[in-house]
Amino acid sequence: MSIIKSFAVGYGDMFYINHNSDNFTIIDCFLGDDNFEDILAEVKRRSKAKGITRFISSHPDNDHLRGLVKLDDKIQIRNFYCVKNKAIKEHQTDDFDRYCELRDSEKAFYIYKGCRRKWMNQGDEERGIAGISVLWPDVNNADFKEALADAEAGGSPNNMSAVIQYSLENGATVVWFGDLHKEFMEKIEEELDLPLAHIVFAPHHGRRTGRIPKSMLDKMKVKIVVIGEAATEHLDYYSGYNTITQNSAGDIVFCCDGSKVHIFTSKEYEVDYLDDEGMTFGDMNYIGTLNL
Repeated sequence: MSIIKSFAVGYGDMFYINHNSDNFTIIDCFLGDDNFEDILAEVKRRSKAKGITRFISSHPDNDHLRGLVKLDDKIQIRNFYCVKNKAIKEHQTDDFDRYCELRDSEKAFYIYKGCRRKWMNQGDEERGIAGISVLWPDVNNADFKEALADAEAGGSPNNMSAVIQYSLENGATVVWFGDLHKEFMEKIEEELDLPLAHIVFAPHHGRRTGRIPKSMLDKMKVKIVVIGEAATEHLDYYSGYNTITQNSAGDIVFCCDGSKVHIFTSKEYEVDYLDDEGMTFGDMNYIGTLNL
């Protein structure tokens, strides 16, 4: 069984995948003053049993890298995945400085559309694959080049975000969009090789500015959209689609078991589109099972 966890961290993003192979993946980082010790302890405990731990940075904005110094000091990141860039900030933080240090080090692996990497998506006799693919960026795309140039001039790095896919053989497919903006996704849609996806994490923490275009959602035949923790007045609730809203649900755990995804939340939460198979996961609230 593979476990995906989306932490409720406020206006930021942090996820991990505890793979059903000798892999552990962290996607983005946001550690607040009141929760970092528990999250770090959990990540350390889960990753310790794995031979490969990788950190994937979707893009270098504070709400996706806050606490990176604490995380790196705790687990000593050895495999740092990011889009190749020279982004700068007008107001630099210790966490952004650590991002730049890792980005420019021998620990960095630069991700791009279709990239291949041992154990990320290439297995061998030593270790199975993590099932991770990179759907974006196309480094030759003019719109991406413009977004990259903006970030390297001190502008917003949102539209240089990577699009990450995680798939299990004969199981769930999950997609992360970083903080891509709606207008940018509309520009690049025809160049995105979109998979059939069971679960997607809405870009830009669920804000209307990051609304995934309906044409993309329909191409992917999305079963569940996870809406992040942006302020309520800025959220797009994806009317017409099955959703989980992290503001109300708290931490969310997806237990991927073959053709089933058992879903749990740290807060009491109810939906009417999942099957009840009476599952448990520690003291978390079971909201149902998605049968693929």
